Amino acid sequence: MPASRAAKDACDLLDADHRNVKKMFKQYEELTGSRARSAGQKKMELARQICQELTVHAQIEEEIFYPALRAVLKDTDMLAEAEVEHQSAKDLIAQIQGMGEADEMFDAKVTVLGEYIDHHVKEEKNEMFPKARAARKLDLIAIREELEARKEELMADTGQAA
Repeated sequence: MPASRAAKDACDLLDADHRNVKKMFKQYEELTGSRARSAGQKKMELARQICQELTVHAQIEEEIFYPALRAVLKDTDMLAEAEVEHQSAKDLIAQIQGMGEADEMFDAKVTVLGEYIDHHVKEEKNEMFPKARAARKLDLIAIREELEARKEELMADTGQAA
């Protein structure tokens, strides 16, 4: 692993996930305007990938990152709110995974999921990550390593590389 990568913390890792998923949502949006026959299949594959990435991301945050923050922060309201946002996203992911692309609500649900995630990411980036970095008792490098290991494990369970 390059030295510059080793210096990155847990917030950087989570933010990289955020950027990756945002890119996938943008690709999905571009496909919704396509008339190509292959667009429907590509959208389904992309939606599946988005759902998988978000599921793993939420799980590592809930198992590792949020409990570490909860242990050192006095104000945990933002963590409670983040967990509620995760649950809303998980509900929508389950709906998307349970439907076919031919369903007229498919694009709408993927779009709304993207909007939920956008809102959630902004709050983490602007509120949670600065508080995490300011918390002196938090070893964000060690947490990043733990997040990476768990992410690889979860992605391997689904047959995808982290």
